Amino acid sequence: MATGARALGRLINVSVGAVPTDAVAGAITGNRVHLKDAGGVTFIVVASAGSTDILDLDLQEHNAATGGSSQDLDIITKAYYQSEATLDGDETWTEWSQSAASEVTNIGAASEQQLVVVEVGASQLSDGFEWVSLNVPDLGTNGTKYVAILNVVHDLHVMRKPTNLANLNV
Repeated sequence: MATGARALGRLINVSVGAVPTDAVAGAITGNRVHLKDAGGVTFIVVASAGSTDILDLDLQEHNAATGGSSQDLDIITKAYYQSEATLDGDETWTEWSQSAASEVTNIGAASEQQLVVVEVGASQLSDGFEWVSLNVPDLGTNGTKYVAILNVVHDLHVMRKPTNLANLNV
């Protein structure tokens, strides 16, 4: 593959925000992503059907890779989602809008599979905060809803071949 065609290491870096976990059984704490050397992160959330509980998300910013101080990052005004009984690539994107907040609530249809995208620019973080995470609160008690999150860090300030990319939490 030509170097110019490769996005990993040139345009993006990727990490797991959360492996598939049942969000009805308890809250999911997303892994932190350091945005010091990137323009932003796109969180990609995939949720299964099987629960009557509607998907909710919560965006946090942090001043350390672990521990430290954490707080709501009240910047989400838009998210985009696809929702269907079986996601198979024929869906269109739906724009979801709200006043700036850290939470995305009641997105999509509860009993359908969902693909949700939330974007955060590094310049949107508060002074002294360089890490972000996307969390899923406990969704309730009805059935099961498996949720997975991918963190796609983009607009890399330092480009490297994939095997030399920095860990996204340091």
